[in-house]
Amino acid sequence: MYDSEPDKARDSEIIIDMRYKCIIFDCDGVLVDSEAISSKVLVEMAKSVGLKLELDFTIERFSGVSLKDTLKYIEDRIERSLPSNFEKEYRKNTYSAFKRELQPIPGIHNLLDRIKIPYCVASSGPVEKIRLNLTTVDLIEKFENHIFSSFEIGSWKPDPGIFLFAAEKMGFQPNECVVIEDSISGVKAAKAGGFDVFIYVNNRNLKEVELKDKNVFNNMNDLDSLLE
Repeated sequence: MYDSEPDKARDSEIIIDMRYKCIIFDCDGVLVDSEAISSKVLVEMAKSVGLKLELDFTIERFSGVSLKDTLKYIEDRIERSLPSNFEKEYRKNTYSAFKRELQPIPGIHNLLDRIKIPYCVASSGPVEKIRLNLTTVDLIEKFENHIFSSFEIGSWKPDPGIFLFAAEKMGFQPNECVVIEDSISGVKAAKAGGFDVFIYVNNRNLKEVELKDKNVFNNMNDLDSLLE
């Protein structure tokens, strides 16, 4: 069972009087702690085609970036096309690793239990990846029928399309929604779409985020008070 530790007297707290009508969550790095796992797979597979990538650099450089752009980066460095099955093998290897290692972001289960307004997930990943990750960490029931993927519309962050799509499907205008993100490309996408955005800070994106921004937080148990 996730979030097994007491939530310091906040389990019974109910979010009220929010200034937003809908919350749009990114998935990787916001709901599930997947960035390091997928980056490890990428480092190993890049090595197999002759490119050495450091793990910290890989996490920082490619978090929130589409796989298409990530693979192009590798091809540009090795100056040739990747094997035709590279992407398929990458998906296969990451999905297997997620099933073994994936964990939820600390506090996310209790936070979602407290939220009393509509919310959804909008991610650059394929629907099957989002569903796999949410299922693995026991979050799928929280987001059933409210899962939106860039692959559905052919638009990837930092383009705001996925957030605009999610807001429309949820029945709200951008100014009625707030986006929860952790990647710089995701933050740019949200702002470009006219959304307020709150940035979840972790050890991997700390260098990129302006900490003086009032919309930065590092604990999911603090988010509801920020949104009230």
